[in-house]
Amino acid sequence: MYEPGWTSLLPPLLAIGLALWSRQVYLALAGGIWLGATLLAGGNPLSGLADAIESIIAVLGNAGDARVIAFTLLIGALIATIEASGGVRGFIGWLESRRWGNSGKRAQWLAFFSGIVIFIESNITVLVAGTVARPLIDRYRVAREKLAYIIDSTSAPICILIPLNAWGAFNLSLLGNLDVDNPLGVFAESISMNFYAWFAVGLTALVIAFNWNIGPMREAEARAASQDPVSESDKETEGGKAINMVLPLIVLITTMPLGLWITGKGNLAQGSGSTSVLWAVLAALACTWLLMLGQRQMNVSQLMDIFLEGAGRLLPMAIILLLALALGDTAKALGTGPWVASQIPQDLAASLLLPAVFLSSAFIAFSVGSSWGTFAIMIPIAIPAGMALGLPPAPFLAAVLSGGIFGDHSSPISDTTVISSLASGSDHIAHVRTQLPYALLAGGCATAAFALLGMSI
Repeated sequence: MYEPGWTSLLPPLLAIGLALWSRQVYLALAGGIWLGATLLAGGNPLSGLADAIESIIAVLGNAGDARVIAFTLLIGALIATIEASGGVRGFIGWLESRRWGNSGKRAQWLAFFSGIVIFIESNITVLVAGTVARPLIDRYRVAREKLAYIIDSTSAPICILIPLNAWGAFNLSLLGNLDVDNPLGVFAESISMNFYAWFAVGLTALVIAFNWNIGPMREAEARAASQDPVSESDKETEGGKAINMVLPLIVLITTMPLGLWITGKGNLAQGSGSTSVLWAVLAALACTWLLMLGQRQMNVSQLMDIFLEGAGRLLPMAIILLLALALGDTAKALGTGPWVASQIPQDLAASLLLPAVFLSSAFIAFSVGSSWGTFAIMIPIAIPAGMALGLPPAPFLAAVLSGGIFGDHSSPISDTTVISSLASGSDHIAHVRTQLPYALLAGGCATAAFALLGMSI
C-alpha cells in the first residue's frame, strides 16, 4: 500500500513541468494522472496506465462530475444557437437605436457592464461584450487594445466571483471531492477574499473613469486617436432580434438560483450546484429552440446541427475538466495535501503561506494558460494542507482562485486572452503587452492583501 511521502508531489510537479515544456494542458494533466496511478500501483508503469484510464472513466461515474461535463458541452451548444439566431446582432441594433453609445467613454462602459451582466461563462462574456462594443469603440477612436483589456478583465475575474455558473460548478466539484464540509458555503465565504478578481475589475473601472493609460496602452490610445474611424458594416446589426439573446440569458440566470432552491429543499446554500447549472442551461437552450421554431427561422434538423457544432467547440474544455477531476482524485488518493501540510513548520506565519499559494497558482496558470487546470492541480493540495494546519479552507481557496485568474489573465497562451484579442479585433501580442502592466499592478496589490489576510487568521 502506498505511504504518503515526498513522491506524492511528483504528479502535480510532472503536470507543471509538462505544461511548461509542451504548452499542452491535456498532456500535462494526463501525465500527472498516469504518474500518480503508477505510484499507487507500487511503481508498475503498465498497471499505472491501466489504473489511470480507469480513474478517468470513474469521474463519469460520479453524478455531480458528469453533470458539470455535460453542462460544459451544452453551454457550447447554447452559444452557437444564440449566435445563429441573430440575437447578438439584434441586441447591437437595439442599443444603437437608443443612442446608448454616443461617446468613447460610454462605449467602454458598455463593454464593462456587458461583461458584468453576462457572467455565466467567460467565453460568451468576451464574445458578446466585444461584439457589442467594437463598432462604437472604432467609431470614437478608442484603441481596440483598450477594448480587449476591458472585456478580458470582466470575463474570468467576474465569472470566478459567481457560484451560479460553470466556473462555480467546476470548483464546487473539486471541493466536493475533498473532505470539505459545505463546499458551497466555503466557496461563498471565499468570494470576498478573492482579491485579484476584485482588484482587476476595480482597476478596469478606474481606467475607464479617468482614462488612465499606462505603458504600451498610452501608445495604443495615441495611435487610435490619430487614425480615421474604422467603418463597420451596417450588416452587423441587420436581420437580428435582441430578444433571441436577452430572453435565453434571462432564463439561464434565473433558473440557476431556482434550481439551488429546489435541490436544497428551500435552502440555497444546500442546493446542488451541478444539478442547477445543468437545469439552467437546458432551460435556456429550450427557450432558444422555441424562439427559433416560433419565428420559423430554423427547423429541428438545423437546430440539431447547430447544437452538435456548438457542443464540439467546447469539447476541448470538457476534456480538460475530465482530466482535471481525475487528477484531483489522484492527488487525494496520494495524500498530497496532508503530506505538504506535515512538512510546513508549525511556526510559519500564515501571512507568508497565503501569498505563497497565490503566487504558486499564478505561476502555474501563466505557464499552462489555463486557470481551470491550475485549480485542478492546486485545490487538492492547498485546501487539505491548510485544513491539516488547523486553518479555515476559504482563504486558501481564495488564494488558489485569485492566483489562477492572475496567471491566466497575464498569459499569452490563455484561451480567454486569445478570444479577447479576436473579439475586439486587436493584435494578440499588442493585447498582451498593453494588459500586462495592469495585471501586474492588480497582482501586486493582491499579494499584499493576502499577506494582511494571513495575519488575521
